[in-house]
Amino acid sequence: MSNVSSEKSWAKEVRNNLNNVSPEAELREWSKHSIYRVPVCIKDLNSKAYKPQLVSFGPFHYGEPQLMPMEEHKHRAMLHFLKRTKQPLENLVAAVEEVVLQLQDSYQKLDERWIKDRDRFVQLMIVDGCFMLEVMCKSTNTVFKYSTPGTRSSVEDYAPNDPIFSAHGMLYTVPYIKRDMLMLENQLPLLLLERLITTAGVPNKTVEHINRLVLRFLAPMARSSGVSLGLHPLDLYRKGLLQGPHPSLAHYRPEATSSEIIRSAMELYEAGIRFKLSRTGSLHDIHFKNGALSLPVIIVDDATEYVFLNLMAFERLHVGAGNEVTSYVFFMDNIIDSAKDVNLLTSKGIIQNAVGSDKAVAKLFNTLAKDVVLEPDSNLDKVQRMVNVYCQKPWNMWRANLLHTYFRSPWAFLSLAAAIFLLVMTVMQTVYTVLPYYEDKSSSPAAPAAPSPQ
Repeated sequence: MSNVSSEKSWAKEVRNNLNNVSPEAELREWSKHSIYRVPVCIKDLNSKAYKPQLVSFGPFHYGEPQLMPMEEHKHRAMLHFLKRTKQPLENLVAAVEEVVLQLQDSYQKLDERWIKDRDRFVQLMIVDGCFMLEVMCKSTNTVFKYSTPGTRSSVEDYAPNDPIFSAHGMLYTVPYIKRDMLMLENQLPLLLLERLITTAGVPNKTVEHINRLVLRFLAPMARSSGVSLGLHPLDLYRKGLLQGPHPSLAHYRPEATSSEIIRSAMELYEAGIRFKLSRTGSLHDIHFKNGALSLPVIIVDDATEYVFLNLMAFERLHVGAGNEVTSYVFFMDNIIDSAKDVNLLTSKGIIQNAVGSDKAVAKLFNTLAKDVVLEPDSNLDKVQRMVNVYCQKPWNMWRANLLHTYFRSPWAFLSLAAAIFLLVMTVMQTVYTVLPYYEDKSSSPAAPAAPSPQ
């Protein structure tokens, strides 16, 4: 009897929820999220890559034992920020409370304790936001021009032996903070930082200031893109990697001879493909023209795996973010099969290997691209097809074989030149030897005709 009543109760609940099904409401709900918990199916590849090692930003990893030692430094940084900007804490609290719902909605599957205890969530945001601002300003020597009288703008009020904000801390500790800032689960909405510096007295262009500050800290070579505020540091870092014009290959249609064969860098090189360094460092700047494949430079170090895995997770989880970084990783995995491929790309300046072993770099890209697919009809897919068509043309393969066999070094070229010279001399000698015989034969008198029979 209880089972029957339970089923009726469930059926009634379903009928009531039918009225709440609305694509418009679902669209609004999902568009609020930008910071996600990485699913287990993604974490299984490398769970350590998504977990902060030194400092927590935001609620997802707050309170974890290995991150607690940094909390005292975060609170201390907030005190320095308040004292330097001459702002009472109440002003920051009021500014953050104005956007607290937007901040909470940024986190997908936020724990109920942070939703119910709004004051605690606001406190977390202010402490973490001030610390992030202080670290970035100190590391990049950024000076904000505050409008409040008597305000000091430079972050120079820390002790010379400070564990975080001294020269020693900048060298040995901040690189780990920077890596943790690029974890998808460890993000702060940039809206929070904008509210903090606006309240502290920066009069205008706060969005531009925030974008420039974050990129100077995370990617010094990147330029601030656009005038809109990024979602969070990882989102802005990704946009920095994709700066510059997006090449359009909409006009390109694969030829009938185009195949799905994926060749490694060495195979492409042996087929006549030349590798060149792109003019910019943008991951968009990959193109193929006149037998030359242009690729942007990439620095491979100990943090490369963590950064790319989190960027790819963000692209997978945030609808509308795009697929450019994932496509780039997939493309690089296609052309890198072994240490020889890495060595070739390194010799062309495309890969800057800070790991040490070419084999380790090859393994890195092969691991990154596990369970990854290239978006159909993307620019990189078309570039891949253009390369395949070029490699299948016989003339290109013959010319490549000639170049790699006889023009790989000056000595090989000299040997070929000597062989051709000897062949020409032999032919000429033969001609000059045979020619007199035919000349004598043609100039000799004709033989007398035989007498006709009587």
